[in-house]
Amino acid sequence: MNASRKLALLVVMIFAATTMFAQGKSELRTVRGTVVDKNETPVDSAVVYLKNVRSQDITTHITDKEGQFRFSGLDLNADYEIHAEKEGWTSASRSVSNFDNRKEFVLTLKLDRKKGEK
Repeated sequence: MNASRKLALLVVMIFAATTMFAQGKSELRTVRGTVVDKNETPVDSAVVYLKNVRSQDITTHITDKEGQFRFSGLDLNADYEIHAEKEGWTSASRSVSNFDNRKEFVLTLKLDRKKGEK
């Protein structure tokens, strides 16, 4: 095999490996958003809970000064439940379904009920 064919084969192999790697990355999901109070004011230092329904694993994040949170690298084939809490207040639980093929969810979680209320 001559040098130009070897080079062409190498380029094709690198391109194929890069494409496969990029496709693997695209199979992840991001859930991000804002935690607000009853008056729609962003809440800093709220704890946001994300539960993988299948494994029951819970991951938490604390909101920043603008009430923002972000969970990335999530399994596209898993269902998740998410809610926020701060100082005895909680938001309604929201669901992220594996049947929804969006790669990114943007949610607003409102702290509008006392913890323990339905």
